[in-house]
Amino acid sequence: MKNTETMNTMTNEEMMAETNDETMEQHIMSLEEELNLAADEEITVKTKEDEGKLQISRKMSHSFPGALRNVDFSNQLEELLVSRGYTQENTLLATSLCSEELNRDLEGKLVAKFGENFSMGGLAGFPFGGITSYGTFASHIPSGGACVIVYGPHIGIDSAGRVGMMHRRGGTFSEPCCGSACAALEYVAAVRANMIPELTAPEDPLDAQQYFVGKMLLPEGDRLEKAFDPHVELPYAMYDVQEKMVKKIVTTCLDKVKSDGKIILVGGIQINTPKDHGGDYFLMQNFEILDSEGQVLECM
Repeated sequence: MKNTETMNTMTNEEMMAETNDETMEQHIMSLEEELNLAADEEITVKTKEDEGKLQISRKMSHSFPGALRNVDFSNQLEELLVSRGYTQENTLLATSLCSEELNRDLEGKLVAKFGENFSMGGLAGFPFGGITSYGTFASHIPSGGACVIVYGPHIGIDSAGRVGMMHRRGGTFSEPCCGSACAALEYVAAVRANMIPELTAPEDPLDAQQYFVGKMLLPEGDRLEKAFDPHVELPYAMYDVQEKMVKKIVTTCLDKVKSDGKIILVGGIQINTPKDHGGDYFLMQNFEILDSEGQVLECM
């Protein structure tokens, strides 16, 4: 994990290591303490809704420390870029975010800062636009300017504080979020348990993206299986896989970037929470500036 002065994260494996070493009795005691509405936090829970907000806040700080609300993240990103001479006039925006409707809030805030975006993302946030998509986008970078690519998976936390679930507009109960990532997690678990065989590449494109989401997550099965909470580890694992894919695409298309152009990679994890909790968050995992030859000029 790379750090900035304001954004620090650690892997779920690191965060949960100490808890995993506890006995079951100790773990139950720690959960009871966590759920105890202690006076030292000076928080009075008056309603079930208040309790839900508290559960989400605790889950956020424990599982996704350093995450910023979308509005704060977009403001901070703008400050980072403008201070380096990259503005809406000379910077193109690309996003690789999940196609779920929940993720348009972040995209909208980024568009307000940097103008219309080039969308590379498909299911779970994977850049399924691939080389053709990015190659076309990269050739549009203004002379002396840059492209900024914001990418990463997402995960929901519902009003009960459950990671991997979200109550959607108009629904009567919480559902998996990210649906594609959660389905891939189930697929990986089933393959590893020899309940089903590993799928072969589809000839029909109707559900090809989901096949590749599962296939690319499969090598992460061991860390997911060992995680204290696989649904918390899931977005971190998805992020690692997606970052490799993004960087492979960028490296393959360096010849499309003008010699004085720059490539700015901004990777992270989106956390969707109920609107009454404050909406969505972004946990930045990577900030890199590359030149047209792929050399890293700056890394946070």
